[in-house]
Amino acid sequence: MWQLDYPWLLLVLPLPWLGYRVLAPYQEGRSALRVPFFAAMSRAIGQVPSAANVQGSRWQLLLNSVVWALLVLAVARPVLVEPPLTHSAPTRDLMLAVDISQSMQTTDLTNAAGQPTDRLSAVKDVVRGFIDKRQDDRLGLIVFGTGAFAQAPLTLDHSSLRLLLEEVGIGMAGPNTAIGDAIGLTIKLLSNAPEQDKVLILLTDGNDTSSAIPPDHAAQLAAAKGIVIHTIGIGDPTADGEAKVDLNALQQIASTTGGRSFRADDRAALEQVYATLDSITPHQVNTLSHQPKRDVFWLPLGAALALLLAYHLLALAVAHVAAATQKAQEG
Repeated sequence: MWQLDYPWLLLVLPLPWLGYRVLAPYQEGRSALRVPFFAAMSRAIGQVPSAANVQGSRWQLLLNSVVWALLVLAVARPVLVEPPLTHSAPTRDLMLAVDISQSMQTTDLTNAAGQPTDRLSAVKDVVRGFIDKRQDDRLGLIVFGTGAFAQAPLTLDHSSLRLLLEEVGIGMAGPNTAIGDAIGLTIKLLSNAPEQDKVLILLTDGNDTSSAIPPDHAAQLAAAKGIVIHTIGIGDPTADGEAKVDLNALQQIASTTGGRSFRADDRAALEQVYATLDSITPHQVNTLSHQPKRDVFWLPLGAALALLLAYHLLALAVAHVAAATQKAQEG
């Protein structure tokens, strides 16, 4: 479809007619010789004075009217509105924090084929599927052990995120567990993010032993920043030392920020946890629409110029034929 950018300019269309009706006719004084016997002299030489060409004036009036209308239409800026282009923008920033401490090498989970595998490998398999389902969210990855490190910044490039997830290895961040530092790093990475919904999914199989900031205090700071933390414990709560997962602490972190806490004893439970997280953090996108416009003012402008050119060429041709005919008659 097409439209006019400045339709109000069409109000000037009747301006020439108003000028014709309101303004006085233009008159110009010229010197002339009055001959009282002009009619007799014309008959004597066999020529009759030509009358005013009313038909030609009407055609010229019509031409001028059409040219004026085309010029006004061109100035009103007609545009061709093309089909809308839509673009989806993310509305949520979602950070994954994965424990890669030494205890994650414990082989007490199974892979997709049902074979025994270490905890980190099982977590990677499940997280990959979770990433594939979050195409409209900006995702980031934090790994933590003795310290916390940003493995991947927030991005919509989920293919690169998967590659960076594959490069994660047990013990890369140290043998201990720094849950509080992982939360603190998340706050830092999400503090300047423009999206309103900010979520951290924290997975660990141990308890905090090396953080510079206590996990409960870090959770309070996250809640103040509007960050919701969901925690997942996959360790053994009856174990000793580093290998003992503190489910109560994870529950406290989640409740402080308005999130939920989960316990995953095996791969099936872990998959169910991520399915639940997918349902409580549904896809939300802002759909932006833009309709491109293409200028077509040159069409009426070109038509007006073409009409004027055709009129003058025709007038020249008629004048040339008339002159040739008169010359032939005189000869």
